[in-house]
Amino acid sequence: MDIKFSQEKQKEVDELISHYPEGKQKSALIPLLHIAQDEFGGWLDAPVMDYVAELLNITPIEVYEVATFYSMFNTKPVGKYLFEVCRTGPCMLNGSDGIIDYIKETLGIKEGETTADGLFTLKPAECLGACGYAPMMQLGKFYKEHLTKAKVDAIIEECRRNAGK
Repeated sequence: MDIKFSQEKQKEVDELISHYPEGKQKSALIPLLHIAQDEFGGWLDAPVMDYVAELLNITPIEVYEVATFYSMFNTKPVGKYLFEVCRTGPCMLNGSDGIIDYIKETLGIKEGETTADGLFTLKPAECLGACGYAPMMQLGKFYKEHLTKAKVDAIIEECRRNAGK
């Protein structure tokens, strides 16, 4: 597979890189990884990360270090719907462990796994910064707050309804 940004995304990448002085292009790494993850199927495999390194004129290991450190980047395929359930202190005290267990049981997957139909991936997350709304999860760009089993069921059903759209 030839890895290359679409013409539209390449313009966005060029614009992004142009904001940094010569020799400091590495500063564009995190936003560039977001673009790459969106463009190449929701995850970053080694050839995609190598491509990003080449664009920024840095070594591949510099990209791997960042992509594997931050939980917002996926280094293996994920489902269409990524359930990132917060499991730090306030969420845990408010039942996030039970919510994670319920999602595992309901979807028949373990943490880090994707359902056989490719729709759902469960990924525990560290603090998502919405402690007052615990337990909560991030689903794409949206937070789902004050989670209960009934709310999880409704979220799963909504995702299934929207899967074909």
